[in-house]
Amino acid sequence: MPALFPFADYWWFYALFTLGVIALLALDLGVFHRDAHVVGFREALGWTIVWAALSLAFCFVLWRYAEWKLPQDPRLIAAGLTPAAASALADRTALEFLTGYVVELSLSVDNIFVFIVVFTFFGVPPQYQHRVLFYGILGALVFRVIFIALGSVLMQFHWVIWVFGGFLILTGLKILFAPEKPMDPDRNPLLRLLRRFIPIVPRFEGQRFFVMENGVRHGTPLLVALAAIEFSDIIFAVDSVPAIFAITKEPLVVFTSNIFAILGLRSMFFLLAGVVHKFRFLKYGLGVVLIFVGLKMAWLNDLFGGKFPITWSLGIIVGVLGASVVISLLVSRGAPPPGPLLLSAHPPKDPV
Repeated sequence: MPALFPFADYWWFYALFTLGVIALLALDLGVFHRDAHVVGFREALGWTIVWAALSLAFCFVLWRYAEWKLPQDPRLIAAGLTPAAASALADRTALEFLTGYVVELSLSVDNIFVFIVVFTFFGVPPQYQHRVLFYGILGALVFRVIFIALGSVLMQFHWVIWVFGGFLILTGLKILFAPEKPMDPDRNPLLRLLRRFIPIVPRFEGQRFFVMENGVRHGTPLLVALAAIEFSDIIFAVDSVPAIFAITKEPLVVFTSNIFAILGLRSMFFLLAGVVHKFRFLKYGLGVVLIFVGLKMAWLNDLFGGKFPITWSLGIIVGVLGASVVISLLVSRGAPPPGPLLLSAHPPKDPV
């Protein structure tokens, strides 16, 4: 089966989509968050709804476009696909985008825990956290594009599918059974490298990442926090990119669903930061999901003639995640929070 949206024919879409994302980010930082302020629950909820609505709107447009375009695609006609079969491919494409978006957004919950640890460790004031996350997400977009491009090339080799699938299964088993180790930003190799090349001042300078002292450019604790977040996203991308390729092999769907999930991560962080401790069983749900998508990639797709039903995939993933969230809320009902995480600024850890 040829690619439904080959890059050679749809390079213009990638360009327009990227420009649209840049415009949205510029509007976000340059207009709505020009002045540093604490992002409250109501604002975070509003932005979460906005990003989710944009994602669903894009999914609908993609579905309608594929329904119109695919039945008249000469390559698919030459491959012997009837208009009805091509229309079914359009339905599957939309469901693959939706499933990939749900998986990527769910896996992003792990990022939220890391953000909490980093902001607490370095004592980042709440009014500056959005700025750090903005540039952190911007860097994440760049790294995800690189990883997705590499994944698209590697997925042409069948043995890579088994490697990715096995990696996802092992990662899921590790989440389920391995003891949880607390993150220590001081041991981050990227931060150690950063300190070797850039002198760091031990104080915040507003929302600036750099400050000049005696004619020498110094980094601030915000820069150190940003570097820690960027490094953590590179680590998480190793899991999330193979996971989305287990859902679909269409680079356009992989690219857009990943980007939309990342765009909604900042608002989801501010929305869930105060209650994320209640989702104690969510990590087990994520572990089960990773095992499932790993099995789907390495075994189930071949078992079902090359493609495990996408409706079943979506149902299983949403069901597992929903059950883990419900169980978490039921178990944690009435339990006191573990203490302040990032809702108040702590004395910063000396980054020097």
